Amino acid sequence: MKIRDLCVTALLCGVAGAAHAQTPNDAQIAHIVVTANQVDIDAGTLASARATSADVKAFGRMMATDHAGVNTQAAALAAKLKLTPQDNPTSQSLKAGGEKNVSSLKALKGAAFDTAYIDHEVEYHQAVLDAIDKTLVPSAQNAELKALIVKVRPAFVAHLEKAKSIQASLK
Repeated sequence: MKIRDLCVTALLCGVAGAAHAQTPNDAQIAHIVVTANQVDIDAGTLASARATSADVKAFGRMMATDHAGVNTQAAALAAKLKLTPQDNPTSQSLKAGGEKNVSSLKALKGAAFDTAYIDHEVEYHQAVLDAIDKTLVPSAQNAELKALIVKVRPAFVAHLEKAKSIQASLK
């Protein structure tokens, strides 16, 4: 198994693990949302700086910008609700997987970097969508938190479709 595959597997286990773990409470869901977005901000920032393909660079910039926007909305909502995001095993796994992914990407250059980054983005966005549908939305108790997750879901779908398009063009 390649290093990239191991990193993706660890990251996806963190996202998908939410579906198999104890039902997260709203504070834990808030932390999972923020962490999942930060993982994509970090990888996107790296891609915008290191990618060789103009499409991959632009996608990295879009990931950093869009996911930072979601985190801004999540932070504002958490403050409004007086909800302190609570660290949990899923968010910890996401963070560790994101760090491993960035570390493995830093070892790559050129087309290998571009391909590894986009392949990861396809898998990651699909895993996040699965977690949104199977765990985060069904588990959220607060209507406003649930509404925010539902509201940002189409952006994850659009990101997945764009990543698949770039992935196909790189092959």
